[in-house]
Amino acid sequence: MYSRYMELALEEARTAFAKGEVPVGAVIVKGDRVLSRAHNLTETLGDSTAHAEILAIGAACRELGGWRLDGCTMVVTLEPCPMCAGAVVQARLDTVVVGAFDFKAGAAGSVYNIVQDRRLNHRAKVVYGVMQDECSELLKRFFQQKR
Repeated sequence: MYSRYMELALEEARTAFAKGEVPVGAVIVKGDRVLSRAHNLTETLGDSTAHAEILAIGAACRELGGWRLDGCTMVVTLEPCPMCAGAVVQARLDTVVVGAFDFKAGAAGSVYNIVQDRRLNHRAKVVYGVMQDECSELLKRFFQQKR
């Protein structure tokens, strides 16, 4: 169901890889409509907040003309970090579809679970492991090249 959108997110991640960015891609959809696509641009922009998820959320909000992304799903190649998980909650995304887990800084269930924290005003459903092998392999290749 989500694999066609994860393939789009992987395309974004491959673009990030080619730019020397950590290869993470994100896509936001509402129904069958793709609202936004983005990849990491932290190095390119010199901006620590220029993660794929943040950029995709901003673009989707502009596309819909408001800050609430009710009824929307984010498909992302790597589990969101705490900053991005917070943005998921703030944007009111319904669902987050995760490719690879991030066992060092993931905040959608592996290290933290910000997106489902009952103390917060919104919780998103999380679907794990969509095209996990492909997403993980791209990240492994990137970091092997950096070493």
